Amino acid sequence: MSPRPTDHNHYADLLRVAAICAVVLGHWLLTDLTYRAGRVAGHDALAYVGWGRWVTLLFQVMPVVFLVGGYANAASWTAHRRRAEGWTGWVHRRTLRLLWPTAVYVGVVSFAAAAAWAGGVNAGELAQAGWYLALHLWFLPVYLLLIVLTPALYAAHTRWGLAVPAAMAVGAALVDVAILGPRLPLLGFANYLLVWGAMHQWGFAWHDGSLTRGHRPLWLALAGALLLAGLLTWGPFPVDMVGAGLHAGNTTPPSIALLAFAAAQCGLLLAAEPAARRRLAAPMRRARVTRLNRAAMTVYLWHPVPVVLVAATLYPAGLAPQPSIGSWQWFALRPTWFAVLTALLVPLVAALQRAQRPLLGLARSTGHSPALLLCGLAATLPALAWLAVHGFAPSGHPPALALAAFACGFFLVLRSGRRRSAPARSLPPGRPAGEMGGPTGGRWLRSAGRGWSGRCSRCRAASRSGPRPCSRGRRSGWRGPR
Repeated sequence: MSPRPTDHNHYADLLRVAAICAVVLGHWLLTDLTYRAGRVAGHDALAYVGWGRWVTLLFQVMPVVFLVGGYANAASWTAHRRRAEGWTGWVHRRTLRLLWPTAVYVGVVSFAAAAAWAGGVNAGELAQAGWYLALHLWFLPVYLLLIVLTPALYAAHTRWGLAVPAAMAVGAALVDVAILGPRLPLLGFANYLLVWGAMHQWGFAWHDGSLTRGHRPLWLALAGALLLAGLLTWGPFPVDMVGAGLHAGNTTPPSIALLAFAAAQCGLLLAAEPAARRRLAAPMRRARVTRLNRAAMTVYLWHPVPVVLVAATLYPAGLAPQPSIGSWQWFALRPTWFAVLTALLVPLVAALQRAQRPLLGLARSTGHSPALLLCGLAATLPALAWLAVHGFAPSGHPPALALAAFACGFFLVLRSGRRRSAPARSLPPGRPAGEMGGPTGGRWLRSAGRGWSGRCSRCRAASRSGPRPCSRGRRSGWRGPR
């Protein structure tokens, strides 16, 4: 049975947490650092371990992130519509929840890159480190664009249902034909919306139960597996689901093969939901998943930082061994590698969570300006995409124009909503304003429509005989509720 719209789905939280952990472990596993001839260099382990490309079928979990994102956006948007509120406030709040942690990350890394550039760090090393620290930011412009389009996409889902992601899949296949045939590379950018957007639409269908009814998850998984097998066997697509730079790659831009893989993966996970939700029935497990889910975005943003810290400290000092990539010594060293990076990441995330908590409250605002919001996002999204492609230090120095565009765009998004004013304190029925406490009388508390509490908030004296004022209230001439 599908959850009611008002229920919080902890299984969705668990999927997000597990997906982010898999992303982190995948990046740490596939990144190999060396220090030779006085320079730090990074290598892609997949280039040295041939069978490792099949492992990407386990570590490509971004479809799960978009599936859960669609579910969460559907739940949030439908609740927003029930309150008869506009789309601008919803987009403002949802985008700022991502942009605030991102702004902190971009600001800190940009400052570090500028300091390293001013300190005379080798331009090649700085450019490579800056590229690695920005590579994972590709997710943000795509997901933020889907948030902006959620009101329209959800309206399409309400009218046409699963026909919308099916049409997106057909469009993605046509884009692949155009890219691989007439060689129209710019058309490939459409697949960032079509492929990832189709997974986002599955989240809508998950939320209203249209995708999880009966055996539909298993049919989705079966269709995806058969299509993927055909594309990998007779099509031009490789089995590598995370690699970039290939003529017929699966991620840059995303391909119909990646969408088929996502269908198989998401279908199996949705089929496992009933059993998993029974396992999450214990309150302690739900609370643990909720705490981990709150830190998911911070973990995703900052997980490359420990790798750079290790490269800048342990390797030049000769404190870390450097076995050949793919050797048994290299594989034996991976658990230690994970442990060191985890030991650096956990306290970093804990400190950032504490520091960022006041900033997230600034997303609550009213009186939104659609023009400022759209202009801010129009500057922020391309700036993030540019950083994801070129890094924080292309050519060995910080990109001033891209960083300025991101800062201006973020400022406009922030200014597009005014702070919510404090709600006025409501008066009890039949009481004039002058009798609600202050220096002239005792203040009595209303308790959720059940009458007076019988406690004076000035002296904290409780009455045993009902709602009667204390001695201070009697001296002020207050005669009790009429």
